[in-house]
Amino acid sequence: MIGAHTDSPTLRVKPVSKKQLEGFIQVGVETYGGGLWHTWFDRDLGIAGRVMVKTEEGNFVQKLVKIARPILRIPTLAIHLDRQETFTFNKETQLFPIAGLVAAELNRTGEAPEPTAPDRSDTPNTLSDESFAPLKAPRERHHPYIIELIANEVKVRSSSIVDFELILFDTQPACIGGLNSELIFSARLDNLGMSYCSVTSLINSLNSPSALDNERCIRLISLFDNEEIGSTTAQGADSNLLPSIIRRLSVIGSGSDQTDTAYEQTLATSFLISADMAHSVNPNYAAKYENDHKPAMNKGTVIKINANARYATNSPGIALIQEVARRAKVPLQLFVVRNDSSCGSTIGPMLAASLGTRTLDLGNPQLSMHSIRETGGVYDVGYGVQLFESFFEHFGELEDKIFVD
Repeated sequence: MIGAHTDSPTLRVKPVSKKQLEGFIQVGVETYGGGLWHTWFDRDLGIAGRVMVKTEEGNFVQKLVKIARPILRIPTLAIHLDRQETFTFNKETQLFPIAGLVAAELNRTGEAPEPTAPDRSDTPNTLSDESFAPLKAPRERHHPYIIELIANEVKVRSSSIVDFELILFDTQPACIGGLNSELIFSARLDNLGMSYCSVTSLINSLNSPSALDNERCIRLISLFDNEEIGSTTAQGADSNLLPSIIRRLSVIGSGSDQTDTAYEQTLATSFLISADMAHSVNPNYAAKYENDHKPAMNKGTVIKINANARYATNSPGIALIQEVARRAKVPLQLFVVRNDSSCGSTIGPMLAASLGTRTLDLGNPQLSMHSIRETGGVYDVGYGVQLFESFFEHFGELEDKIFVD
């Protein structure tokens, strides 16, 4: 199995986001995860997410929306007005994006952008079922033009929009950079980078028509949400999602006398790779890294180790992944944090604890983790795909060769 997560630190539109101040239209946002929020200033931002729409039949359906043009921006304060030695700001009052000017919206519509709130003097008992609204309509809670943009994008009437979950993103596309085109400049490398390697390797491992002819293992990837906020959601790694799937898969092909313990036997013979991006050494902050564990860009996937179990890696797992890498002819690297440094964590330890399955933490090296714009290595993507492909193809054979009393 390979487990990864798909979410990244971001800004999410608040349930009531309509704001305006000093002639500017603003949008209220809340922080998601532990982002480097100063990197979100002065970026061209769009919005994307899920919209709930009421159909003519009275059903409520989900639609995905992405407004890729720059409609929002969080402006910094000019240096002439505040000469800070370090850039600090209040996340509640100074991280609100501007969406335009009140005057421009007035010219567009011919009316003030702040509509008069509807008369709510009637009590619920005097209203019909159709006219009573427990919550204010989205056009009252959010700027009407934003609702119109969303409606146009999903091709519905704005009055059909019931609610949404929208996040902000940098509209600048990913690109290849560096003097020799050896670097990737992109948003959300943590952790779409390892999610991509997981999906691609699973597909590649099945390219041959005979790929599963002698296979006795199930090849599985699990991409979770909400890792950046603790994973304690229905779609997070700390839910029963993966255990319930494994429990159902474990009885496939088992005899009637083995059904009762098939799940436990499956966990005992399984192996999980927790795939989450790792830290490349930063040349400007080299002293922040342990001297003998400084992962380099484009030098291979990084095995992450921590004595305090912030990562789930142990020696039997390293023995396995080394042999997997040897057969794929791809390099590996080792990483531990300094004793005087804090250490991040992954879904690895929590899944290892809940499943009791052998687990190893690894990931491709990157710079600027949790920034709005991150940096990775071009060749590490290929190394990651080849490593995981070899893992899927050879685990069944190698599992029998690793003995632990």
